[in-house]
Amino acid sequence: MIKSLFRGLKTQHKTIEEEVFAIQNGDRQLRDVFIDKFKPFVAKSVSLVCRRFIYDSDDEFSVGLIAFNDAINNYNRAKGTSFVSFAEVVIKRRVIDYIRQQSKHQNLSLDASHHYEDGSNEQASALIESEISIRGYLEIQDQQARKEEIIKFTNDLSHFGISFKEIVKCSPKHADARRTAIEIAQLIANDVMLKDLLYSTKKLPIKHMESRIKVSRKTIERNRKYIIAMTLVLCNDFVYLKDYLKGVLET
Repeated sequence: MIKSLFRGLKTQHKTIEEEVFAIQNGDRQLRDVFIDKFKPFVAKSVSLVCRRFIYDSDDEFSVGLIAFNDAINNYNRAKGTSFVSFAEVVIKRRVIDYIRQQSKHQNLSLDASHHYEDGSNEQASALIESEISIRGYLEIQDQQARKEEIIKFTNDLSHFGISFKEIVKCSPKHADARRTAIEIAQLIANDVMLKDLLYSTKKLPIKHMESRIKVSRKTIERNRKYIIAMTLVLCNDFVYLKDYLKGVLET
């Protein structure tokens, strides 16, 4: 049902994602037009959580509208999800949080087996079902995004004559060695000359960085494939793989 609301929202010259990108880059006038155009979509998303028709005057609609504006600000096309799908999840999450907060104020139990004369049990049940549905949706989206990221990473590695399986095998066994390799990768990724040399020669620019690191040439060469792989991660918008790097550096 929601999809039918935005089929006709694509402009003649820009896709929805391109409009969002333009707004993120400061087009305030377009933001107002864009939000107004998507109000029916926001209302529909909110109504699916609340299980009732939503009016512009409803507090839940205001919550959904604020969430939609936040979705515009936080959307990242590189993650592979369409803006509409992303916005729908953000809106539903925010409305669920709002209902939960209101329920706490009213001492509303979320136990679906409990009955209330004022019908609040129906709202609680709707909240639980919506939350479960969104969790399942997010898990599917997360799995798909991870899969697409690995495919792109594998393709990037192939240009350097490295396979994904090799990276798994040649990953340094000791935490200190992994941290050191990633720190070298950070050096390359943050230096335009070193990065250009890596991409143009498909080899580590060892000669040009030896004086800037305290690791022996032998150690660098031993971890060559791993360092290249980590540099590629840092030079691209690999969200999940960067989480891995963050975890290594924090341990």
